[in-house]
Amino acid sequence: MSEPARLVDGVSGVGEGEERMSESEAGSGSGVLRVFGRQLKRFRLRAGMDRPEFGSLTGYSVSTIAAYEQGRRVPPPRFIDQADEVLDAGGVLQEMKEEVARAQYPAFFRDAARLEGEAVELWVYATQAVPGLLQTEEYMRAVFGMWRPLLDEETLEQRVVARLARQSVFERKPTPLLSFVIDEAVVRRPLGGWSVMRGQLEQLMLVGAYRNVEIQIMPLNREDNAGVDGPFTLLYRAGGDQVAYLEAQGRSTMVSDQREVQGIASRYGIIRAQALTPRESMAFVEKLLGEV
Repeated sequence: MSEPARLVDGVSGVGEGEERMSESEAGSGSGVLRVFGRQLKRFRLRAGMDRPEFGSLTGYSVSTIAAYEQGRRVPPPRFIDQADEVLDAGGVLQEMKEEVARAQYPAFFRDAARLEGEAVELWVYATQAVPGLLQTEEYMRAVFGMWRPLLDEETLEQRVVARLARQSVFERKPTPLLSFVIDEAVVRRPLGGWSVMRGQLEQLMLVGAYRNVEIQIMPLNREDNAGVDGPFTLLYRAGGDQVAYLEAQGRSTMVSDQREVQGIASRYGIIRAQALTPRESMAFVEKLLGEV
């Protein structure tokens, strides 16, 4: 049985809606950041340092240090490692690094982000926007900038940083196998303008050339499309477990029942068969590039 949907503050996540909700609804994520911030300040004061001195030792501005201590911004892993060493925290700050990293995502996407980072195979069917793992930074900003109510600048920036960080999946060892089927309407929709879309199409060509990545386009003129129920993501873990992630209108569901997941996996197989092949798809994208 699928787990109940959870509402949150706002990457297609594994899907494309993790940016939907406001930062004030982040809940547990904000709590983690506040706890880390209090610990950071406690260790700084114990070391007898003011913010300017601590900032000069770590390479961060006073305002940034204050934002970290007040739980208003997500500190990057490099900063946490530096802070733990500079403040002689004995690994206490470093032990919080994973939870802090997860806090950069909306609450409903955190479990999916963790599974995505562990997956040996990832299958994505996208119908609304280019999948987050394939997006350029400019395209991300355009997508995040279109949500209503508007995201504040700090939240938007946090979403962009978090989504860019997820793209480290392409550099993981062992290399995961990644499959994307993207509806033709997505690559014809110039979110952010044609200059942004041109860069996004070039990105698809670049990533599509990776040996562990297959990108396919589902043509609009197909009379059969097994994906009419909407977008989804399938994640395969090393132990063989399969999990499906579904998302729509700020609600998400993780599906772990293997019979249900198998049905979604079978549907994806049909979708792939109905779409253009990876080679045909890259030719299609290249043709689009010539038109924009």
